Amino acid sequence: MSTTLRFAPSPTGLLHVGNARMALINWLYAKKTGGNFILRLDDTDALRSKPEFATAIEQDLAWLGLNWATVERQSSRLGAYDAAFEKLSSTGRIYACYETAEELDYMRKRLRARNMPPIYTRPDEKKLAEYMAEDRKPHWRFSLTEGAIDFDDLVRGPVHFETKNLSDPVIRREDGTWLYMLPSAIDDIDMGVTHVVRGEDHVANTALQVQMIEALIDAGGSVPIFAHLPLLTDMDGGGLSKRSGSLSLQDLREDGIEPLALASYLAHMGTSDDIAIAAHINELADTFDFSHFGRGTPKFDFNKLLGLNAAAIHAMDFADAKDRLPDGASEDFWLAVRENLTRVSDAKEWFDVCFADATPVIADEDKDFIVAAAGLLPAGEPNGDTWGNWTKAIKEKTGRKGKGLFMPLRLALTGADHGPELKTLLPLMGREKALERLSGNKG
Repeated sequence: MSTTLRFAPSPTGLLHVGNARMALINWLYAKKTGGNFILRLDDTDALRSKPEFATAIEQDLAWLGLNWATVERQSSRLGAYDAAFEKLSSTGRIYACYETAEELDYMRKRLRARNMPPIYTRPDEKKLAEYMAEDRKPHWRFSLTEGAIDFDDLVRGPVHFETKNLSDPVIRREDGTWLYMLPSAIDDIDMGVTHVVRGEDHVANTALQVQMIEALIDAGGSVPIFAHLPLLTDMDGGGLSKRSGSLSLQDLREDGIEPLALASYLAHMGTSDDIAIAAHINELADTFDFSHFGRGTPKFDFNKLLGLNAAAIHAMDFADAKDRLPDGASEDFWLAVRENLTRVSDAKEWFDVCFADATPVIADEDKDFIVAAAGLLPAGEPNGDTWGNWTKAIKEKTGRKGKGLFMPLRLALTGADHGPELKTLLPLMGREKALERLSGNKG
């Protein structure tokens, strides 16, 4: 069976890591099974949906490495929803309701006070007539049939609901606009969606939509397969919101996070797999398996993401980095410094050390040592052998070795107590700049 999966965000804000994880997992499964991946913008909320957010979502997903067969917009499918509404009305599966929000809230509070589930109950004929006599505008509910709703979830296993414990869901407002439930079910049918993968906060919605889909599909149609994943939390167990600006993909991108690092992290969160950097996003698809996901709540650890980011950069080719490096940076420079970077932008610090200014750090007790070392620097421009020959000569002259030998040289040449190997930095720096640093001058 050919698979079709969809990611259906509302363009009401920037894409954050929780939603990006769902998009990625849908894409990975579609990729692994040779199926289709649809980007569907649930933009029926005309007041909150913005074109700039729709554009940002597409840009963020493309940056992450995802592509899609088509882009669908719910705002262009209103005719299909009206047709389905009429079909369900003709079979008695939709009915008008007239209670105000305040009356519904009062109804729920009374039921809770009696230790009863807050299930909507239709008014009797007398009350209904009173509502209609007041010329109230109706909203509309889908009528659930009595009995059980069962489905097998790829993550949660068998799921069971009794409709006596569920309210008939509101599907359309008084002004004719749509709520999420019915349009989503109609789209899944019309677009041939075979698998619906989303957060566990939708499990109850799925039970309702199963009945909607069953009521709409013609003979031979089928209900999609479902997978509900635990939602991400922060390290303290709090929820991640799409309004968590620091965790929007746009902000992560601007912060220097590599798409492969983020994809590798999100793909493995909540699974039994080791979290490691992938060589390519297709590798994540090749190894994807729903059976690896557990029911535990995955926590988003930004420090783990930074570790993966560093790993991605350490393996990054010069061609993939050069457009983000300082002007004049060579492949030799990139290969020399990349294993000491967490973000590509960190290369600027080492570019300045090699080719611009750095402030030497020379302790009083090391001044004579550094003077002696400067006098032993081999003639000619440094090459790959210079560092080894030079430090050997220094050791023989001064008797210093280990950290006592290497650290004063590093501090004098770079101004830092850590960094790329001086064997590779010294040829980039050049003899003149090295001698200037060893003399204690900034340069």
